[in-house]
Amino acid sequence: MTSLIKKIVILGLIIIALLISFNFGFYYGDIEGKLKISPSDDLDLSLFWEAYNTLKEKYVEPERFDSKQMLYGAISGMVKSLEDPYTVYLDPEDAKIFEEDIKGEFQGVGMEIGIRKAQLTVIAPLEGTPAQKAGLRAGDKILKVDEILTADLTIDKAVKLIRGPKGTEVCLTVFREGWGTTKKIKIIRGVIEIPSLKWELKEDDIAYIKLYHFSGKARVDFRKAALEILDSSAQKIILDLRNNPGGYLEVAQDIAGWFLEKGQIVVIEDFGELKENKEYKAKGPARLLSYPMVILINQGSASGSEILAGALRDNRGVNLIGEKSFGKGTVQIPKKLKEGLLKITIANWLTPKGELITNNGLEPDIKIEITEQDFETEQDPQLDRAIEIVKEM
Repeated sequence: MTSLIKKIVILGLIIIALLISFNFGFYYGDIEGKLKISPSDDLDLSLFWEAYNTLKEKYVEPERFDSKQMLYGAISGMVKSLEDPYTVYLDPEDAKIFEEDIKGEFQGVGMEIGIRKAQLTVIAPLEGTPAQKAGLRAGDKILKVDEILTADLTIDKAVKLIRGPKGTEVCLTVFREGWGTTKKIKIIRGVIEIPSLKWELKEDDIAYIKLYHFSGKARVDFRKAALEILDSSAQKIILDLRNNPGGYLEVAQDIAGWFLEKGQIVVIEDFGELKENKEYKAKGPARLLSYPMVILINQGSASGSEILAGALRDNRGVNLIGEKSFGKGTVQIPKKLKEGLLKITIANWLTPKGELITNNGLEPDIKIEITEQDFETEQDPQLDRAIEIVKEM
């Protein structure tokens, strides 16, 4: 009897195991064919698996079939469908480069790039870098990096191609408005050290501040410059944000605090319908608030530059002189995945009066362009006009 009971128990366990196995297999198959994204949004992935299996079965060169790379490519394609050049997937190799870059010094040509109207574009060559010395300018369109077309490259892929060890060469095929054809510009890469700012007196009583980048160092350097200006004969200020591609939001906020009343809005982060907007406000010391001033911008003024210029224009009515700014006003966060990293746009920046910066840029109150002849003769009609205007204040 005991033996019979044992046999019945064993048979029962086998049946249960088979049922569990069957149910697990059904569940797994259901997950493979249909992925539930949220209670209200079902995504049928059977098409993906159909395409994948068909390729695996029929592709003419099976040795090129790399499942990992196909997975990374599928994720990249999904992200690219959002048509946001700043939301990107970085595979493990590119993610490692990204994490190294944000730590500090890097080697390359020294310029900020972005996507404008689906074309890789120079936002600004950085001061004193190989890119600037080679003659690259804000607004230049990069059509090729060496022999690789840039049309379908993400910003991060383009950065990876352009960067490289110091002493090596990269050739960029560039088109500029006013040129009849493209030109090849060869650049020898170097170690890039980004300066923060410089200032000098013009016309005896005008403090001319050239702010190159909103780096961590810029906060300390600006405080030092501001105290020197307060102790000088300066009565008025020209703030030059041309070819300043941005940097840290907190640094732009900190510098704005020297020119605005404490508590005035510097910039608004608009999260859409996801959550309430967030306001960044001036924290003081407001010691340059009383100085009459103008601001210089051009198409190389982006991100933090647009935040600072927009804040001073909206709060104090400061005139912007030069050319329309670049229009980069989005906030990204990095999200580590099991393999690789996602950079995700989570918000847009608005000026204190609610003007969207992204893709729009800031229009100058007084528009002045710099011509090819001005560059060749080293003339600066934008700065000349700024001096004229501020002298009358």
